[in-house]
Amino acid sequence: MSKSKLIDTIASEAGISKADAARALNATTDAIISAMSSGNNVQLTGFGSFMVRDRVARVGRNPQTGAAIQISASKVVAFKAGKALKAAVN
Repeated sequence: MSKSKLIDTIASEAGISKADAARALNATTDAIISAMSSGNNVQLTGFGSFMVRDRVARVGRNPQTGAAIQISASKVVAFKAGKALKAAVN
């Protein structure tokens, strides 16, 4: 589902205008991004949890040459589905 279709669905389900639905969706995603940039996890009960995980530095291989390269440590975004979401999908 694209962002515009999600906005249409939010607007129709909540009985609000598409502009209000777009502002609400943007505010929600901005709040999640802001919290995660600060290193905090975001838990939406029944839906799931967004978390920041640390990926350690490691040695990788260049697939073209086979040469060893150093891959630096980084932070990655992870999502763990909640019980209600898992049940709805299955």
